[in-house]
Amino acid sequence: MADQARAQTDRWTLWTPVAFGTGAAFYLALPAEPLTLVALLALAAAALLIAAVQWSPRRTLTVLLVLTAFGLGGFAAGKLRAQAVRAPITPAATGVITLEGFVVDVVSPGQGGPRVVIAPIRVSGLEPQATPIRARVTLQDDDPLPAPGTAIRLRGMLNAPPPPASPGSYDFARDAFFDGIGGVGFALTPVREIEAAPPPWLLDWEMRVNAARWSLARQIVAEMGVESGGLAAAMVTGHEAFIPREQVEALRASGLAHIVSISGLHMAIVGGFTFALMRLLIAAWPWAALRISSKKVAALAGFAAVLAYLVLSGAPSPAQRAAITAAAAFGAILVDRQAISLRTLAIAALGILILHPEAVSEPGFQMSFAATAALVALAEAWPRAVKEINTPWPIRAVQAVGVWTAASLGASFVAGLATGPFAMQHFNRVATFGLAANLLVAPISSFLMMPALAVGAVLTPLGLGAAPLSAADLAIDAMNRIAATAAALPGAQLTIASAPDWTLAAAFLGILWLCLWKGPLRWVGLPFALAVALYPRPPAPDLWISADGSTAAVRSGGDAILFRPDAKLFAAELWARRRGLEIAEDGLAIRDRSYDCDRWSCAPRQGARTPRVAAIMTRRPSTIDRKLPVFCDWAEVVVVRGEAQACPNALTLTQADFARGGSAELYREPSGWRIVWAQDLRGQRPWTLSGSGG
Repeated sequence: MADQARAQTDRWTLWTPVAFGTGAAFYLALPAEPLTLVALLALAAAALLIAAVQWSPRRTLTVLLVLTAFGLGGFAAGKLRAQAVRAPITPAATGVITLEGFVVDVVSPGQGGPRVVIAPIRVSGLEPQATPIRARVTLQDDDPLPAPGTAIRLRGMLNAPPPPASPGSYDFARDAFFDGIGGVGFALTPVREIEAAPPPWLLDWEMRVNAARWSLARQIVAEMGVESGGLAAAMVTGHEAFIPREQVEALRASGLAHIVSISGLHMAIVGGFTFALMRLLIAAWPWAALRISSKKVAALAGFAAVLAYLVLSGAPSPAQRAAITAAAAFGAILVDRQAISLRTLAIAALGILILHPEAVSEPGFQMSFAATAALVALAEAWPRAVKEINTPWPIRAVQAVGVWTAASLGASFVAGLATGPFAMQHFNRVATFGLAANLLVAPISSFLMMPALAVGAVLTPLGLGAAPLSAADLAIDAMNRIAATAAALPGAQLTIASAPDWTLAAAFLGILWLCLWKGPLRWVGLPFALAVALYPRPPAPDLWISADGSTAAVRSGGDAILFRPDAKLFAAELWARRRGLEIAEDGLAIRDRSYDCDRWSCAPRQGARTPRVAAIMTRRPSTIDRKLPVFCDWAEVVVVRGEAQACPNALTLTQADFARGGSAELYREPSGWRIVWAQDLRGQRPWTLSGSGG
């Protein structure tokens, strides 16, 4: 054990971002918001611990002091970041509003149609100090998308960002809070352009950049066509508005959806391609090769390419993380350090967490750094073959192909294992043939698609992008064929229920232990890394109710029976996947065999084996008064979207319950029904209190 501890002498600093992230995660998990004074005291305590290091008599104590200080710093950073981004949130029950504002950007479409982010100028019924600084609005399907920078007016509905679809699931409201989005809604009328006063200079600059990105995306689609151009535009500019929905589904089922999201892969290819090209150009110019450091100049060029790509992509969170990681790698080259190492990765992770401590809870951050740490650890352990002298070139070619194939297989396998727990827990999907599909697409993406798109993005505004975009078209077409083939195979996509929440933290720390610890004791982390995969799943609930009581679903074996398949379908699908359930294609027929449903209500049929649940999914008092007495006589649980009196012999949930608790899961137990509310798990935080963010 002592030898193992001494072997970590040069590695304990790698745990500082882990400690910092743990502190930030602890802040995000609190049930109530701490005072700002607590964060300031944590910072003061961290500073005192760092100062006490110089008097530490033992190295073990020094390590504990430093890691504790970083943990306190992460907690303080989380609180101060939340305080800095705090902004107004749309209050509940605003009704139909008139919204005037600037289109900041066009974002990926949702199930309801195309979406834009708007910087509101005026929202009817809201005072200026209560108006959100950003709102995301779904437009009508046939409404042309306005370009960023356009001042518009529309009538529609605007609400606070939605709470979790089910207890413990993804909390969009928290991410929206840290992104400054204080309202989410949809348009009831077509968008009209209006005249408006000039926006603030920072907003104006942001919209000009986004307008250039939008224009480039439209040019790429016009040049390549929607089939390939939609994916190309998404990978260059981040705009996913042109991708056909069936392509998105095929990419998800084949495990290739990560290629669409601009992240570390894209930054690595763009930065690496620029780095290699610049070194080649300098080496081909003898005068320059003898006088300048080609490696450092190429690092500066690669860094500049990464920054340009970050701006061009709209700087989404994954791209920001990847850019910081690339900057750390290129910075290491400039100071004559190893570019790809666990130390460089630790610096990048720490930089990201200092700027955005909330990233520790985001699936993208967790997956990217788990995968990168695993790959760098693999590179450290990869055997270095002895180079032979005067080997004939055919033998060298065969050896190179063998090494590249083995490295690709090993890298894809290790990255898949490292990201697997997060895919299971967050997305509840596992692409059975994802490894094979990624191995086939990797060379196409790295050597043809991304370089061609990079060159095409530069030349298209000049009218010279036809040739590189044609090459990219071939690569994207090949990728689409691979995705479609993999997605069509039997059992291509498996649905896996989420494990208890603590297993994900255990898996993350187990993976990091495997990667960061040096020596045989690293295998202690293996059972923890497998916690999500191996831990038994909790029993699925018998009933789910949406956050506003507008729809519900009951469990029948491994199927989820939706009362209203046309309402809150996205939320219902998220809940079903999280609990390992499937929504049957003939769901209406299955529902109607067990329940008597009309447009606004459902009641159990006599003799049905499913739970006796009745629901009135409207707020109309006349409908509630007419149906409630009948439902109370027969049902075990009565769900009422509006206001109502409780049934004497049935569990009754009404509008007041949903306003307090949000979405709910119900479990039928021998002692009665047990209810788990989403709001109880979220706590009282700035992002959980609609209208209190100002």
